[in-house]
Amino acid sequence: MERSIAARSPVSSLDILWRPFELAGSLARGSFQTISCHRRLRVALLTMLVALPLLAGGWLLLRKSSFTAVERVRVSGLHGPQAQAIEAALDGSASHMSTLDVHPSALRAAVASFPVVRAVHAIPSFPHGLRIEVTEQLPVAALTIAGTRTAVAADGVVLGPALLSSSLPALSEPQGVTSTSPQPGQRLKGERLLAELTLMGAAPRSLTRFVARVYTSPRGQGLTVAMRNGLLVYFGDATRPHAKWLSLARVLAESTSAGAVYIDVRVPERPAAGFSSADAPSASTTSAGQQGTTPESTVAALAAGLTDDTNGEPAASSAATPATGSTSTTEAASTAPGAAESSTGTTGTTATSEPETPAASATPGG
Repeated sequence: MERSIAARSPVSSLDILWRPFELAGSLARGSFQTISCHRRLRVALLTMLVALPLLAGGWLLLRKSSFTAVERVRVSGLHGPQAQAIEAALDGSASHMSTLDVHPSALRAAVASFPVVRAVHAIPSFPHGLRIEVTEQLPVAALTIAGTRTAVAADGVVLGPALLSSSLPALSEPQGVTSTSPQPGQRLKGERLLAELTLMGAAPRSLTRFVARVYTSPRGQGLTVAMRNGLLVYFGDATRPHAKWLSLARVLAESTSAGAVYIDVRVPERPAAGFSSADAPSASTTSAGQQGTTPESTVAALAAGLTDDTNGEPAASSAATPATGSTSTTEAASTAPGAAESSTGTTGTTATSEPETPAASATPGG
């Protein structure tokens, strides 16, 4: 009995394997017989077999022909001194393409030598137009490493000395980041350095030109921004940067706290303005209508419409609340811009002297 089963099992296995092929052959024979019996179906099938290669060849010829060649290139999103060179590189690369055959990789390769370009997006417009949208990573600070001064983006990408300008705030040379001069396109590392760059990347443009230096205070205030007129702003860390910059902008727009030598926005809902003992006001005032936190998304939207450089109008009214009893030993601070507290005031805040306070110059915030 066992030998009989063993003898039949190979035959059964072959039958199982052969059945799909038999089924496929039956379907093929049935289809051929159906086509043979219907003349119109035969003609349609032959026409399709002839037309498909012709259509494919025509499509390939059309993609490379002058009927779809790129003749008009419009580049958007470029700023700064390298804008013309980047646009010329993109225009030259796009001139070898057609609106039916756009190569984004070739466009990216054409601007690979410009670290300021973060992304390139091409949108063809049949028959001869091509729109190229460029996303830039603009410089937010100037950094000196191994004796070389270079512009740096908010994400730590080195942009090179070509993008340096006098309006860029300075960062202190980081310790242990690199011992050689950084090359454009290189991404720097270091927790403290990236925190400083993140903070400057979130700064409103109406305030960045007033920033002289960004550093980490050794006296416990954390991230500190030194304005060009000597005012010190304590940010603490790089969390909620948009909210802190907005809080600072509201404070700077107030005239009731003129003479402050520091502003503390470590808690953006309750900024504190510090005065020297000679200029400290006799009494403090509080605002009852500004309490509560502002969502980060709302703050980011408001940051775009902050204090205008020409008139200094505030984005939203807030009552000034200087930190009562505060003192400052900062000697280089001149008459600082207005400082205010946009919510219930904090008291007892004490400012300490900070090293290397920048010399006085233009006052931010109008």
